Amino acid sequence: MGTLLKGEENMKEKRGKNMVFDMNLQYFADTTMLSKDAVAAKLASCYITVEGKRYLLMQAKNFEASFKKNKKEINILGRTAAGNKSNGWSGTGKMTIYYNTEIFNDLLERYKNTGEDIYFDIQVTNEDKTSTAGRSTKIYKDCNLDEASLQKFDAEGDWVEQEVSFTFEDYESPEKYQMLEGME
Repeated sequence: MGTLLKGEENMKEKRGKNMVFDMNLQYFADTTMLSKDAVAAKLASCYITVEGKRYLLMQAKNFEASFKKNKKEINILGRTAAGNKSNGWSGTGKMTIYYNTEIFNDLLERYKNTGEDIYFDIQVTNEDKTSTAGRSTKIYKDCNLDEASLQKFDAEGDWVEQEVSFTFEDYESPEKYQMLEGME
């Protein structure tokens, strides 16, 4: 048995009675993250590379890329629960940009007119110089548009924005966050 906490020795004897015992909760969280190490969401950059030409996508308002493992269920003799085994993955992403560029619409129009589907790369870096986590950069390879709004207006709105969704076929992480002090 492990070490008993203060007051726990008599616990067995007092079962069934209302009891309170002193427990040092710092035992469970002796190290916490420093506030300065939370990475500011606004401190990022986003570039897209289309047919060898690189663009700073300074219009980007938000971005999210997701990795989903594909799994198959495996029935196993002697068990009531099925197992699961990964057999592939897929990558999807979405972003909102201030709509003041035709980059994505040009790709859609080209596909509409010629049937040629254009793939591109997206590079995103998060870096908050206050945080000791450092920088994280990922490059999403062979991105392909699923959908993008072609045009918008809103009489009650503030800014015109474009929603863009895409898939990607690979990614790499040339820069990764460092371990924060106390994690290891």
